[in-house]
Amino acid sequence: MSAVEIGGAGTWWVIVALGGLTYLTRFVFLGLVGDRPLPDWLLRHLRYTGVAVLPGLVAPLILWPEATGGAPDAARLVAAAVTLTVGAWRRDVILAVVAGAATLGLAGLL
Repeated sequence: MSAVEIGGAGTWWVIVALGGLTYLTRFVFLGLVGDRPLPDWLLRHLRYTGVAVLPGLVAPLILWPEATGGAPDAARLVAAAVTLTVGAWRRDVILAVVAGAATLGLAGLL
């Protein structure tokens, strides 16, 4: 099996297929199920989607930051710890983000 060159016909087929699959997965929820009430058990699980996705987006930025070439950075680790601590202590997302940003800024200056 040969490698597909970038910009070749195979690449465009992959792009079209992924676009079609993305459209279909969204259409199932928006077009087919969008006007029907969802079961309570599904709504209960969907509440945790943001909580499950956010760490997956943030963790690589903390553990393998692009700015340091992928090496963990003490400033980012401390800022993440402060953010988690303030968030758990105060139960306020905005305050936790501000505290983490301030810690990262101060740690960057040091």
